[in-house]
Amino acid sequence: MEKWPTNEEAQKILEGWVINENLRKHAYAVKAAMEAYARKFNEDVEKWGVVGLLHDFDYEKYPDLIDHPFKGIEYLKEKEYSEELIEAILAHAEHTGRARDTNLKKAIFAVDELTGLIVAVALTRPTKKIADVEVKSVKKKWKEKAFAAGVNRKIIEQGAEELGVQLEEHIDIVLKAMQGIPEKLGL
Repeated sequence: MEKWPTNEEAQKILEGWVINENLRKHAYAVKAAMEAYARKFNEDVEKWGVVGLLHDFDYEKYPDLIDHPFKGIEYLKEKEYSEELIEAILAHAEHTGRARDTNLKKAIFAVDELTGLIVAVALTRPTKKIADVEVKSVKKKWKEKAFAAGVNRKIIEQGAEELGVQLEEHIDIVLKAMQGIPEKLGL
């Protein structure tokens, strides 16, 4: 059996590498979205959640594309973690050149950017609460190119297509997952 970090071990890795609270919140958002997709595809919820939690754990220390996520991968290899975990983390970033040939790899690629857009939409609400965000509000802001300009909408669209879900359903799945953890997101 391949070695995977438990949720608790992954949390400790994240806390050991990431000080920035917003980057931690991003990890929690992606974890929740990955768990939602694991349930949708009848996969291992904890494993998928761990991928979400750890996909950017080296980003604070190594934010450039030369090192991220490769430095984190070196650490996971030293710990002798599963090749499936390593490949999934590599697949979240296009510049690694990893094939997204499993639902796990497709999901991490698809949800990563979308969580950022949803947070940005939540912050525009008068209440700044994720509970007040709807799919239609995300779709409305989607069309405003200047809004959350750093979010690559093409990647989100491509990710949804690779997963075989309509964009609206994809937004709904990720939004509902994030609405389930408002305290973790500070929203």
